[in-house]
Amino acid sequence: MKLAMIGFGQAGGKVVDKFLEYDKRTGSEIVRAAAAVNTAKADLMGLEHVSEEQRVLIGQSRVKGHGVGADNELGAEIAEEDIDEVQGAIDSIPVHEVDAFLVVAGLGGGTGSGGAPVLAKHLKRIYTEPVYGLGILPGSDEGGIYTLNAARSFQTFVREVDNLMVFDNDAWRKTGESVQGGYEQINEEIVRRFGILFGAGEVKQGQEVAESVVDSSEIINTLSGGGVSTVGYAEEEVEETSSGGLLSRLRNDESAEELDTAHTTNRITSLVRKAALGRLTLPCEIEGAERALLVLAGPPEYLNRKGIERGRKWLEEQTGSMEVRGGDYPYRGSGFVASVILLAGVTNVPRIKELQQVAIEAQDNLEEIREESEENLEELVDDGEDELESLF
Repeated sequence: MKLAMIGFGQAGGKVVDKFLEYDKRTGSEIVRAAAAVNTAKADLMGLEHVSEEQRVLIGQSRVKGHGVGADNELGAEIAEEDIDEVQGAIDSIPVHEVDAFLVVAGLGGGTGSGGAPVLAKHLKRIYTEPVYGLGILPGSDEGGIYTLNAARSFQTFVREVDNLMVFDNDAWRKTGESVQGGYEQINEEIVRRFGILFGAGEVKQGQEVAESVVDSSEIINTLSGGGVSTVGYAEEEVEETSSGGLLSRLRNDESAEELDTAHTTNRITSLVRKAALGRLTLPCEIEGAERALLVLAGPPEYLNRKGIERGRKWLEEQTGSMEVRGGDYPYRGSGFVASVILLAGVTNVPRIKELQQVAIEAQDNLEEIREESEENLEELVDDGEDELESLF
């Protein structure tokens, strides 16, 4: 799948930068074009792989390149005012060569959480290609203002995109991990999962063709219908051999080959279960997911149609969905077999409900604090019996 990626804000820019690095490292060629948009000049300067011409600084007349200070209303205003500058970077994207747009943003800050929904709405108005969002939720320990930003941004963003894929930092931060180290690891996790998902179906010269191809239309159909999506992932290390792997070594022994096929089938089924029931990018109950897509990636000798079909049927039973697609992605030289599951249209998501509840409380608290602050200021400056005349 060929994507035009736009990172909005600090987190969004870093994730897109990481996708470009992943593309170069693996040769997957997912990112057909990329841009980063920010109100903070320092954040744009810190990117390594997004070309300088595709780094867009907005809001200079209002915040002078210093960011919006977690004010996502201001972030949204600036995005609307400077949308033509963002469009300037998009104009250089060969849109006829992309399957979809992906707008990436952290939902807790100011620039990304405010600006990403504005950009998504703008893109949908102009282009016929699908516009997807990848939203990153802040950890619950990051503070009330970030939770409030995320809740407001989430409910706006999900309405403006064709589908919102969500990654929840809260489910991935490790205890005692440094903030910087934690975010780097999180970005790596995001890119690995979505890299394999979007890379499936791409066939290069001399590469094995999948038995059951997953192409961009399968991903688009799974994401169609809107709503929220989450991605599950599990991998297992395998040994590749120059002779073509385990199956080719056993080719002359039919009983051994049958035994190994059964082993491969069981291994795939186990990986599918781990991916669906392990750590999802957004933890949720998988029952009730409207649509699902299963991709098995790895050296071709470790993949088989029977295992994928069994995994797909298991997913159908668990989700209760009749729209479960599946296929393989031959990926020689990976050193592992990976199962990636895209669950679209999920509704039973405790984290989102909790986020909205905490945000409502935070909003009420902020209003109380503002009122108290105004009263305290009045008391402070009007404490004497004789009222002083104002200077002007």
